[in-house]
Amino acid sequence: MSVILTLLAALIASGACAYHRASLRTFAFAAPVATLVVGLVADAPLTMIVLLVIELGIALPLLVGGFRKRQISAPLLKLFAKVTPKLSDTERTALEAGTVGFEGELFSGKPDWHELLKQPKPVLSVEEQAFMDGPVEELCGMIDDWQITHELADLPPEVWAFIKRNKFFGMIIPKRYGGLEFSALAHSAVLQKLNSMSATVASTVAVPNSLGPAELLLHYGSEEQKNELLPKLAVGEEIPCFALTGPYAGSDATSIPDTGIVCKQTVDGVETLGVRLSFDKRYITLAPVATLVGLAFHMYDPEHLLGDKDDIGITLALLPRETKGLEIGRRHFPLNIPFQNGPVRGKDVFVPLGTLIGGREMAGHGWRMLVECLSVGRAISLPSNATGGMRMGAVATGAYARMRKQFGLAVARFEGVEEALAKIGGLTYATAALSRSTAAAVDRGEKPAVTSAIAKYHATEWARVTAGATMDVHGGKAVQLGPSNYAGRGWASVPIAITVEGANIMTRSLMIFGQGAIRCHPYVLKEMHALTMADYGDKLRAFDSALFGHIGFGLSNAMRSFAMGLTGGRLGEAAGDAYTRRYYKKLNRYSAALALCADTFMGVLGGKLKFKEKLSARLGDVLSYLYIASAMLKRYEDTDRPEADRPFLAWGFHECMWLIQNALDGAIRNFPVRPVAWLLRALVFPLGRREVPPSDRLGRRVAALLTAPNEARDRLAEWTYLTPTANNTVGRMNALLPEVIAAEPVERKFLKALKAGEFKAHDYDDQLAEALAAGVLSQAEHDLIRRVRDATFEFISVDDFAPEELRAAVTRADRERRAKVA
Repeated sequence: MSVILTLLAALIASGACAYHRASLRTFAFAAPVATLVVGLVADAPLTMIVLLVIELGIALPLLVGGFRKRQISAPLLKLFAKVTPKLSDTERTALEAGTVGFEGELFSGKPDWHELLKQPKPVLSVEEQAFMDGPVEELCGMIDDWQITHELADLPPEVWAFIKRNKFFGMIIPKRYGGLEFSALAHSAVLQKLNSMSATVASTVAVPNSLGPAELLLHYGSEEQKNELLPKLAVGEEIPCFALTGPYAGSDATSIPDTGIVCKQTVDGVETLGVRLSFDKRYITLAPVATLVGLAFHMYDPEHLLGDKDDIGITLALLPRETKGLEIGRRHFPLNIPFQNGPVRGKDVFVPLGTLIGGREMAGHGWRMLVECLSVGRAISLPSNATGGMRMGAVATGAYARMRKQFGLAVARFEGVEEALAKIGGLTYATAALSRSTAAAVDRGEKPAVTSAIAKYHATEWARVTAGATMDVHGGKAVQLGPSNYAGRGWASVPIAITVEGANIMTRSLMIFGQGAIRCHPYVLKEMHALTMADYGDKLRAFDSALFGHIGFGLSNAMRSFAMGLTGGRLGEAAGDAYTRRYYKKLNRYSAALALCADTFMGVLGGKLKFKEKLSARLGDVLSYLYIASAMLKRYEDTDRPEADRPFLAWGFHECMWLIQNALDGAIRNFPVRPVAWLLRALVFPLGRREVPPSDRLGRRVAALLTAPNEARDRLAEWTYLTPTANNTVGRMNALLPEVIAAEPVERKFLKALKAGEFKAHDYDDQLAEALAAGVLSQAEHDLIRRVRDATFEFISVDDFAPEELRAAVTRADRERRAKVA
């Protein structure tokens, strides 16, 4: 027994040092002292001496800096240099672009929650709120999405004019150039409200404010280019597009085959230095109407007219539409969502060097320019559009489920529908918090490379899930397209968002963990940087410091993961109030588990992990759900901890924990080195998998929030167009909802009398008249259910068409004949 007590003392002291991330000096003192004291008290001298020799034998050599560097770090430095895959220039650029925000804390295994909670609450300025209440509200009132998607396949001329006149294309452009100079939060809010009415309008507004000429000019353009082009872009005098994707290079943008050869050519009698371009691009949003085409190409200088290099690299240019040889092709038709989109081509198109963004000084820097700007655009445009659609879907589905009756009950009362409503409400709350968090990061000056990928992937994927649930609840109402169908186009548009700006499959399997593991890890980037140092002494010192910091980090995370796994994450202090403190503790546990698994996977597999995309994707999922759960908690704090929102928060949080557990389990279960996997399972899940998905009871509470007016539902519907105008079916449904609820007890009384056989009539109107005459209903009650029935009939009805209305104005045969003539 004395031997066991002495061993336990040594283990507990060592474990406590690891758990609290004590220094090596503290460990060298604490573990031997604990061993000595317990060994003497327990009378186990032999065990005590053996343990002291082991502890001091480990600690003392590590404390002698010179010995440690020569005998331990130097050999490991050679091994590390040998096994570490060499980063390509494009990979290094991608890693160096952008910044690390709170996601770095989540990767640390011990997040500092005060860093999250001290971030300022994101709010719109007075000017931005006025824009939301004025021009954005007015534009939403002008939108007829059926006209846009079916009749015109375009925005009406008055909508185009309104967008330009009110500077919707100039939200990111500073006021000194005539733009609105809005915050990222305002940019996000505008897109959310527009997308609640039309994905086509939202996409049209999003692109000029995302990755495109304005963003690139702001960061890299010459003063001459800024002064000439930004004022025109702000008011829509110039319509921009940006051509990156082609038939042979999509997500792999670094492999674009489009070329630009530096050469001289006589232009208007003057010999001009420029670039001869050949390119073939497709899927370019706004290209059919663009007057200014941004172009990415690979630039070469075989005659060395600019310097000694043949291969200059990826370069960006701006081509006016009237450029000779520039061909803007016919329109693409993306899933019946007719935002302007089409191909751009050119063969031997000569442009002067002045068309390069930033001039000749920025030649070859195009990949860095794209990566830095893409992270900002990806953080705003697609997550915001997805959130706007999800918010509108939540409001519409909740109201419809309360109005639609089957078997004498609102369909919202059926558990299957409750389950779909809970999914819609919980995921919408989580996605709204996610999009707000990434927008706030941009406003704080961050360039969120990792979290923008998280936001883009999960916002659009969850939009697909909630759009599917919306279709399920609406049934045939959502299937029949027409002016009164507000769900079908949203469902159709989701795959577009999933595909663009980095296909989601690639984003999940390559980008989130691939960048996050190196950028967010506190030591890996330092170790890799040490390899690049020229002086061996500096290299060894830097590597030694990072290496032993990394070892301590790994041991700490192993101990923290195991200890918190044993206690269900209840150890230690955490932020939050009495309700949310347990949530922060769970995140502490899974942060340690992520850091442990990431270190182990990278350490054991090395460069091979880069090709284990399914493992990387699962670890990326863990980081993503940690970040989303953190964003939800921050939103809860920013809204003054409203008790009414707790069902939304709880559903979203438990869903994230369930998904984290499944991702970790899948990663460990599929790890190829089985003994390591067994050890990881023991450390991460010492008591097995204990997380469960959101309960039915919790789902019922979320569904109840969606199907009745309340403050939590109002907050969920923020930045949604709900004005009950003639063009806004959902707005009118939402306005009717209080009366629908007020009519329910009256309807129950009426149906009870009907089932009792108190009425002789078979027609509903005659039955109502009998109920009024017999005193079953008062005049006010009669008028209420009559009014509600008449009003809801519009919302449960579907459209129909004469056959000629559905025939294409131009058939395929017509197009083939025109092509032959051309």
